[in-house]
Amino acid sequence: MLRQQNNRRDMTRPFRRRVLYLPGYDPIPPRRYRELYKREGAEQARISGYGLSFGPRRDRNGFGWGVAGDFDGRHAEAEIEVLVWADIVQGSMDQGILATYGQLVRTAWAYIGSGALFRLMRLRRGPVIAALYPVVVLLAQLLAAALAAALLGWALGRLTGLGWWLGLPVMLGLTWTGLHLWRRIDGKIFAWYLMHDYAFTARNLGAYPPALEARLAQFADRIAEVLTGDWDEVLVVGHSSGAYLGVSVLADLIRSGRVPAGGPRLSYLSLGHVVPMASFLPGANRLRADLRYLAARDELDWVDVTAPGDACSFGLCDPVAVSGAEPPGRRHPLVLSAAFTQTLSPAKRRELRGRWFRLHFQYLCAFDRPGDYDYFAITAGPLTLGRRFAGRGHSPGRIARAVNRWTAT
Repeated sequence: MLRQQNNRRDMTRPFRRRVLYLPGYDPIPPRRYRELYKREGAEQARISGYGLSFGPRRDRNGFGWGVAGDFDGRHAEAEIEVLVWADIVQGSMDQGILATYGQLVRTAWAYIGSGALFRLMRLRRGPVIAALYPVVVLLAQLLAAALAAALLGWALGRLTGLGWWLGLPVMLGLTWTGLHLWRRIDGKIFAWYLMHDYAFTARNLGAYPPALEARLAQFADRIAEVLTGDWDEVLVVGHSSGAYLGVSVLADLIRSGRVPAGGPRLSYLSLGHVVPMASFLPGANRLRADLRYLAARDELDWVDVTAPGDACSFGLCDPVAVSGAEPPGRRHPLVLSAAFTQTLSPAKRRELRGRWFRLHFQYLCAFDRPGDYDYFAITAGPLTLGRRFAGRGHSPGRIARAVNRWTAT
């Protein structure tokens, strides 16, 4: 399925790669990804026996870092850049308490009223449970705050003899205070964060909001600029919701004819995708059209990596097929499993048990029993994505049945 790249480069110089990383719905500044890459890359190099060294990039546009790899005497250099949309995420999270509970109602109706929720459950229950988690937790927090406030308000009313005239305003104030306290500790339970995440996807029933459309156009321009450089490979990496945004960016790029013939090999690595959370909504015509278009193009190599053990992603669900976007002459993606039960030792799995959010980022981290998938060998090694996985078939257990009700493009 994946086409091997003709090797015309000068063999006297290291393999040169440009990586453009598209994160998911994450309000954290991009330096987090540099710190994660350096820490986990050093650990993977130690485990796997290759060499990695880190430094600055030559190209100072945007935010990123450089890495050099030594793989059994084969050398590679990579410059990694983060395609930032954290400001859009932060803006969408800047919601008050009432607005957040309004999001809860609208998001629940978007998935239930459209029938998407029940279709999603036919694929993987893990990510659906993850989607229901913030709804359940926020409603439980509201109930707990209201009950505690009611008891205190009733007690104060009895003590003062003013009855409900005092108790009612006290109850309302204490309920509001309780919700503020719940929100302040959300860094440990992620319920409010996830509510904003799913609400952002569902706000326009799967259609991209204007601010995001404008940013995707900027990303396409940036990749087009990078493709004119002296690289052996330009590798785009999309993680989580960034995986389906990457599909749209690359579809726009290819449609506009900005992938130069004879230039660097264009590759796409999607990780831990949540494509159905968007593509199963009735307004996601643009995304479904992009999936259908990209899956048939030969201008790039596309590998999709998930793991059934990642409850936040649709493990081994073919993002094109399950969305009902399978085109004639399909080429992509190759669906592979990160196989956490095999690539993480029992001790490591015990350490990560219950840390489902951390497991969702495992694709970007070191594996203590590495298999075919190695994020650092892919991004800093001397092989293109297509050559690395040439001749491979889909992992066993791939889910390719089309269960999406909404297939219009």
